[in-house]
Amino acid sequence: MARSAMARPNDPVSRARPAKSVKTCVEQETVENALPNLDRIIHERMRLGIVSALAVNDSLTFNELKRLLQTTDGNLSVHARRLEEAQYVDCMKSFEGRMPKTEYRLTDAGRKAFERYLNHMEALIHAMRH
Repeated sequence: MARSAMARPNDPVSRARPAKSVKTCVEQETVENALPNLDRIIHERMRLGIVSALAVNDSLTFNELKRLLQTTDGNLSVHARRLEEAQYVDCMKSFEGRMPKTEYRLTDAGRKAFERYLNHMEALIHAMRH
């Protein structure tokens, strides 16, 4: 690069920081306002995995979720129970022959909560990229 095309350290124009635009301030406010609105029940990694898996499947058994999420029985149980308490997930217990079977489905409230969560995340991503 020619010397004239390079930034000069003593040149006030080269050292000046770009002014913060109004758009950036508005975006920052959007991000700050969206954070408290994130559903903390869904936002936890394992619960987000459970809800995401159930959003694209009519139902999944305990073992299917465990395999899919690569987690332990105890970890899956704790997080699935939290989603049940929030009424985001229904748990149906039955027997297949002599073997117990636990099956999970996303409730209408869970589907709506997941949709709201995704909308909040999309708004955050959009604000950060623009």
